[in-house]
Amino acid sequence: MTVITNDDRFQPINLFEYEKLAKEYLSQMTLDYYSSGAWDEITLRDNRAAFERVKLRPRILVDVSDRNLTTSILGQSLQLPLLIAPMAFQCLAHPDGEVATALAAASAGVGMVLSTLATKSIEEVVTACDKFPDSLRWFQLYSHKDRGLTRALVEKAYKAGYKALCLTVDAPVLGQRERDRRNEFALPPNLHLANLATISGLDISQEKGESGLFTYFAKQLNPAVTWHDLEWLQSLSPLPLVIKGILRGDDAVRAVESGAKAIVVSNHGGRQLDGAIASLDALAEVVTAVDGKVEVLLDGGIRRGTDILKALALGAKAVLIGRPILWGLAVAGQVGVSHVISLLQDEFNLGMALSGCAKLQDIDPSLLTLPRL
Repeated sequence: MTVITNDDRFQPINLFEYEKLAKEYLSQMTLDYYSSGAWDEITLRDNRAAFERVKLRPRILVDVSDRNLTTSILGQSLQLPLLIAPMAFQCLAHPDGEVATALAAASAGVGMVLSTLATKSIEEVVTACDKFPDSLRWFQLYSHKDRGLTRALVEKAYKAGYKALCLTVDAPVLGQRERDRRNEFALPPNLHLANLATISGLDISQEKGESGLFTYFAKQLNPAVTWHDLEWLQSLSPLPLVIKGILRGDDAVRAVESGAKAIVVSNHGGRQLDGAIASLDALAEVVTAVDGKVEVLLDGGIRRGTDILKALALGAKAVLIGRPILWGLAVAGQVGVSHVISLLQDEFNLGMALSGCAKLQDIDPSLLTLPRL
């Protein structure tokens, strides 16, 4: 795949090169918003370092001439155990924003989770992907103080054909992202919260000396949500509930007991509680706790195909990837996102072959050497 860049002599061949190249296409405010973590960004860095600490123990003399990367999540088929994580404000990276990302995901046969804070609406994304009616598409939800607004979002997603509701539970309040605060982050006048503006006129305002996003969360999102609210949320539609933002085994058990059909082990990309455990380090405990009752996914730090291999070996059914998708989107729109997915797929395929795995079922904990505590 050829990607048109500012320098046609340079074609990115991995996700790290996409990140470097994206800096040429993004404003400093947007780059900082996409790439930053909370406070000292310890958890942000540790998400990546966790994968580097885990080593592979490949099997040899295994017939890997024919490899199968396909899987299913909540009964829906995927060509690769990969979903695109919910990420806000994608039109900051490219005018086509979430539409380009959704088209790239659908054409590659991977999943996409659309953010509540998207700059393309629930309906726009569905309409753009009408050639892919069976693609895995979930809607990510923040629970607002206004229950009517939360209800309206769920009803819109269900009516539009989204296949699951992905509730983010690690953001009762917004973590302090100091780069955003320094930049006084706000959306430019030509962009708005596409899923919310049509319902309530909400938007991300400019705040002197503060992140507009921080102010929005403080005013609109409900910090009083508890386990008891999940029953009401599930009563709004037949959509299966996915809980995103769990890092503990006991919380995972409670999620299952509360009706969750899948769990995403995640620390919000290091953007909420700085110093929180890396997602990969929390994965095994969560997998053990749920004991096969629900599917477990992992979010945070994926940059190579071998990272997917490591996550699956620890019990994840699939992974979600975030920031590298934005880098691809910034560089070349839908083509860039497609290329990022393709690079990961090729690396994962190669990693499986070199590890002696012909199918996903061959990937197990025996492939790993874990760091000593």
